[in-house]
Amino acid sequence: MVHTLIVPGLNGSGPDHWQSWWLALEPDAVWVEQENWAQADLGRWAGKVEAALDAAAHPVWIVAHSFGVLASVQAASRRPDKVVGAFFVAPADPHKFQLSGRLYGQPLPFPSLVVASSNDPWMKLMHAAYWADRWGSHLFNLGNAGHINPESGFGPWIEGRTLFQKFVRSHDGIFSGEIPLSGASAGPDFLLSSALHLSL
Repeated sequence: MVHTLIVPGLNGSGPDHWQSWWLALEPDAVWVEQENWAQADLGRWAGKVEAALDAAAHPVWIVAHSFGVLASVQAASRRPDKVVGAFFVAPADPHKFQLSGRLYGQPLPFPSLVVASSNDPWMKLMHAAYWADRWGSHLFNLGNAGHINPESGFGPWIEGRTLFQKFVRSHDGIFSGEIPLSGASAGPDFLLSSALHLSL
């Protein structure tokens, strides 16, 4: 049995956020609560995610947003046996938090998908591609989607849930139209000119 661990970003995910909608749809999902949602502390946030992983009776799928992605990567790198796969949405740029040298930057030993936006104020698409490459993740460019949150028009985000479910079913991340980022040949120019499209 596989459960879902939902990891919000800075300032949490309110009732209109797609993460809250997804939580309501999954009775077995677990919401990772932070002590201070307004303070982006990688160590403390990752510790909360790590504790949730340790408490899980079964391996989980991580669904993280924004700074929650960074905390999830850090925690999952220390508890890879507790993670089946990860769905990373609109990760925050580590550089904005002076974390580039501290954040885990090696391939993760489980399938992961980074869903990015071409006009995200928190992470340029080029930088999202860079970190996806570092983590061995697949990249999905959602286009002009802002930070993929309620402010940019993403409430229930049914299409995103369909994408997540398809990725879960694939387990190895192999589906039509993906861009694998595990090789050095997939340079940034190629990534930007080859937006990933998936039939939802």
